[in-house]
Amino acid sequence: ALSLSVMNLDLNLTDKLNAFVQEARRLEIAVAAPCVNRSEARFTVRDGQILYALGALKGVGVEAMRLIEAARAGDGPFRDLFDVARRVELKLLGKRALEMMARAGAFDALDANRARVLASLDRLIEYSAAHAAEQASGQASLFGMAGDGGDALPPPRLPDGEDWLPTDRLNNEQIAVGFYLSGHPLDVYVDALSRRRVTTHRAFLDRWGAEGGSGRIAGTVSGVQIRKSARGTRFAYIQLSDSAGGYEVMAFSDTLAEAEDLLSPGRNVVLTVETEGEAQGGRIRLRAAQPIDEVVAAQSGLRVYLGDPAALPSLRRRLEIGVQAQARQPGNRRSLGPISLVVALPELGREVEVELGGTFPTGPEIRGMLKDVQGVEAVAER
Repeated sequence: ALSLSVMNLDLNLTDKLNAFVQEARRLEIAVAAPCVNRSEARFTVRDGQILYALGALKGVGVEAMRLIEAARAGDGPFRDLFDVARRVELKLLGKRALEMMARAGAFDALDANRARVLASLDRLIEYSAAHAAEQASGQASLFGMAGDGGDALPPPRLPDGEDWLPTDRLNNEQIAVGFYLSGHPLDVYVDALSRRRVTTHRAFLDRWGAEGGSGRIAGTVSGVQIRKSARGTRFAYIQLSDSAGGYEVMAFSDTLAEAEDLLSPGRNVVLTVETEGEAQGGRIRLRAAQPIDEVVAAQSGLRVYLGDPAALPSLRRRLEIGVQAQARQPGNRRSLGPISLVVALPELGREVEVELGGTFPTGPEIRGMLKDVQGVEAVAER
């Protein structure tokens, strides 16, 4: 059963917190991502949701997060990043703690562009220190008294730029939280994998865990521990995860030699596995591995429905990233096909479809990347 007191006792034990979060989801209890305007240093509950603790982020101390709580309790929610810098002396939190908060999305309520927030931290820390020094000296100016919050110091100009791609956002979140909290890299592949009879780890165990059997499961590699037997042969324990949590697969020497290049951390793979069931210990053994894009590859095109032409630069950048990824893995069959842009012309009562020249990656990951662009209304197969 879920217990906030136990979660707070295990505040720094990532594996246990991951298990608690998965149990909450199984019980249909929402777990809200860490938020500088809602979360506290420890786990709390509000409006039927578990608010993820700021102090549970890696490299973020509970006592430092008490400063966030105190500032919010005194003057209410923060209005923007500069407001945080004025009301909390950021150097007391530490840059590493601020980095983990940015990676985890704790500042999303103030600026949803996590890449920009992370790139802004040095300037915000300097601004915060200058503001604290000014307050300590008791200086003020006519401009400061007339400005926002009576601050004589103008806020710094923060760097601009595009946010991380969806996969990068999840990977940075995983660095800060210790596991994927708001989603999982395999989420965009669910439908395509289901059509190809690739199941989750949990579904595989539900079917074959007791009596033994074989099948295909998908996972994101999180680590590989290579060992040697008494005879000197290599074998490995492969740590993976899917949307339901982490699991482990064992690979013996022959299979490990064939699959090792695919088993780097962060790689999405489809594994052919087998188990002899509970009578033999229930261990899952690897028989073969494939890149996930190779498994879901299909010759199909995409239509991208634009609601705002301002989305075009981001769309171009993400398509370039997809093409570059394809070029780096020439032997990997990926979904390739034409892509067209569909723009509504309300004044004429019709749509215009413009096809981009050539072929592009069109698999689930690129669809997710394009769909995430602000100004894109939908992405559909054609």
